[in-house]
Amino acid sequence: MDTGIENIEVKKKVSILFMGTPEFAVPVLEGLIEKYEVRAIITQPDKKVGREGKIVSPPIKKVGDEHTILVLQPEKLSDMLEEIYALKPTLIITCAYGQIVPRELLVFPIYGCINVHASLLPLLRGGAPIHRAIMEGYKKTGVTIMHMNPYLDQGDIISQEEVEITDTDTASTLHDKLSIIGRDLLLKTLPSIIDQTAPRMEQDHSKATFATNIKKEDEKINFSKPMIQIYNQVRGLNSWPGAYTILEGKRIKVWECKMSDKHYSHLLDGKITAFYEEGIGVKVSNGEIILTVIQPEGKPKMKASDFIHGIQKKEEFLTKSFE
Repeated sequence: MDTGIENIEVKKKVSILFMGTPEFAVPVLEGLIEKYEVRAIITQPDKKVGREGKIVSPPIKKVGDEHTILVLQPEKLSDMLEEIYALKPTLIITCAYGQIVPRELLVFPIYGCINVHASLLPLLRGGAPIHRAIMEGYKKTGVTIMHMNPYLDQGDIISQEEVEITDTDTASTLHDKLSIIGRDLLLKTLPSIIDQTAPRMEQDHSKATFATNIKKEDEKINFSKPMIQIYNQVRGLNSWPGAYTILEGKRIKVWECKMSDKHYSHLLDGKITAFYEEGIGVKVSNGEIILTVIQPEGKPKMKASDFIHGIQKKEEFLTKSFE
């Protein structure tokens, strides 16, 4: 990172209000704190998690507390506009914040409102671009730095950086790659934003695709689908929230799987085909997929091979089907 005199001068003339919530935004915020004045942070409220209702703070709040930066957690941004105006930010930067920024706030800072989005816009607009990129079989994705407008991820593009999605990427590994790219691309782009020389490249709205938030129905595996779709679904939901199937009324999460070149046209989709050294074979519409890392209900994550070793009546088990 550049730490020369030029950067010191930039720090004197920009005061940033940062809005973000999940782990993805942490490297972006930490990069900003190192080089600029972050006057305040806005993130989502703490929430109860698990059966015991433990109160958990967003990752971004923890970063703010570590650096003694003011952290605000409004239920709705519109309820805190006066407090935000009083902070007098000259630039607002959002990254996976989780709320729509009100129109009146977008025009308040002199350097504008900038968003860091984890896709190559106009592709994958919405709240789950990393998951959907893998689930929908994209071969590449990236990060976009954009001017914000009142519409979801439709603002003019300032800069973009592309990254390949490998066949072994999961949502977790792609998340980590893109969060670092987002940090570095933002820091590279910020001087032009502050100098007000940043470009405005209008998106081609006719090419837009959408990355809606993950729903419960997205998590259940349908073994009547082609194996590549199931393979991408499992990768795209790893490490959160996880794909799952049902066996004898109990939920089994599937964290990893591999595609097979075998075909069992005489079997029904979902039928267990065989036990392999690496896992459990399952019939799908165009062949077989092998479940390699699973998590039976009420148990820890495990290799499917270890699960197989624990089965007492293996021949009987091979007659079963996943729902």
